[in-house]
Amino acid sequence: MHNEVKTWLKDSEQAINEINSFIPEQKHFKDFQHDLKTKRAIERNIEIMAKQ
Repeated sequence: MHNEVKTWLKDSEQAINEINSFIPEQKHFKDFQHDLKTKRAIERNIEIMAKQ
């Protein structure tokens, strides 16, 4: 496997783990909509996973 692919997979795994840590199990979507810091952190991690 190429090093770039390994790096991307590792970065994606870390981003997923971070997203999971940002969202408590019983959080309501309405609460999430008003939590700007969490929204931005999740958006950033999605950008990391989408990079090519």
